[in-house]
Amino acid sequence: MKAEPTSASLMKLSRVLHLVSCCVACAVVEAAASPRAGAYVALMAGQRARPLEGHFNNVPVLHSNQPEIVTGAGILVDTQSGSAIAAETKRPLSNAAFTFDGEFAVHMHHKYYPSDAAKLGGRRDRGVLTLALIASNPGSDPVTLRFERGSLKNSFEAPYLPNKLMGVKPLGKRPWNTGPGDATAVQMLRDQLDRDLPSSVVIPPLSKTVVVSTLLPARGIANGLLRGRSDGRFHLAVVAAENPRNDQDLLAVLSAGRLAPGRIYLNRLDQINNGTVFSRVAGVALGDEYTANLRHDLNLSSLHVPLTSTRRHTFGTREIQVNPLASRMVDSSLNNVGTYGVKFDVTLNLTGQGPYQLVMSHPVVSGKKAFTAFRGSIRIETGDQVRDVHVGLRSGESLALGDLQLLPDHIQPVRVSLVYPADATPGHLLSVVPVRQLAQLQQRKLDLQRSQDAIATSKNRQLQLPAQPPAVEKPAAVNILRPAPLPAILPLMDAYRF
Repeated sequence: MKAEPTSASLMKLSRVLHLVSCCVACAVVEAAASPRAGAYVALMAGQRARPLEGHFNNVPVLHSNQPEIVTGAGILVDTQSGSAIAAETKRPLSNAAFTFDGEFAVHMHHKYYPSDAAKLGGRRDRGVLTLALIASNPGSDPVTLRFERGSLKNSFEAPYLPNKLMGVKPLGKRPWNTGPGDATAVQMLRDQLDRDLPSSVVIPPLSKTVVVSTLLPARGIANGLLRGRSDGRFHLAVVAAENPRNDQDLLAVLSAGRLAPGRIYLNRLDQINNGTVFSRVAGVALGDEYTANLRHDLNLSSLHVPLTSTRRHTFGTREIQVNPLASRMVDSSLNNVGTYGVKFDVTLNLTGQGPYQLVMSHPVVSGKKAFTAFRGSIRIETGDQVRDVHVGLRSGESLALGDLQLLPDHIQPVRVSLVYPADATPGHLLSVVPVRQLAQLQQRKLDLQRSQDAIATSKNRQLQLPAQPPAVEKPAAVNILRPAPLPAILPLMDAYRF
């Protein structure tokens, strides 16, 4: 039987927790204040991260993610020269002008929340938009687009079911139900072209052609990733149409020259330009793959490197793994800050001896509750072994992706690959540490949680008075039967008086 904590022991626990909280707070403040640090991860305490020193390729990628939440039909992004009318201001906005020629890629990610509440579903019919990718041929010769890999899903084809999807789990042939962003990323990671997508599309001269399309129901999400190559110059656009009967109705939305409503950043352009607001991407980024290759001796120190680092989260390396934009809409972010759809290929050439763990972390976000920072799929290659895992990672958490057994005097290459999924929060740390390092961190967190639970229990414990004894019932009244009074006895003399 466990003894109840005494008041003295609880006071001691309170002091320990206060000291731990102060130390953590100081570390977070130091990390935020220091120009060399951009994030705090407990696993890296007392150690340094090193930059990956990787690079992006130069493949142009159309990103259609602003506005993320679409409220009606119209153009989402167009790379033809010219402009389109914004629904919010009734004024023209310049297109994200760009001409594709050769290798190209596409990333689309949108949600539909109609401004008409009657279309939200529930007891009424749910409203539906059609999201379409359109290619335009400005030349006099036909242009053929050939696709190497790609996928296009909505949240009803690939639902997000969060139950038991946190942590690290093996990934089978089919992805877990983690939404369309992860479903499309898995197919790109495995170099697959979805069977519902065409392997090639021909754009006639001086014409427009619908390349792919999908339904986007109200309160739903659609995500698309494509990688291909063309044999000529062309433009791309993404439109949303309500109840189109055929491809001609989709092309008519582009020809009408009106932007879809939902561009919530048009009144915050100054904040976008000075970097206080990131917005989303509507334009063409340069780079759909990031590769890095480094060597590290674990006999000297644990390895920590940034993965998808941002200006806020560099882990002291000052390395920002964000690719630039070649063109953008005026309300787009200044660069591809989310790196959605980018494939990261990192090869770690390790030397050391004994058991180690490959760990993925997301920093503590000061002043915010823990949130899901990453839900996606990662491939890990060690020698002849290839493993695909699904990872559900919360902010402030470190998860072991796999175990490594290193042999002395031997270089062990470890390759980590992922296609960064939409709805994740970039700025992760990839580490290789001794097994005991992560185990000790987890034990400290467990001890801290137990201490916090003990103090919370003591504060919530209320003085319980003993129950009052039951009231004593009064005995029922007893009726005493008294004998009837005897008749009066007359004196003898009176009785016999005549």
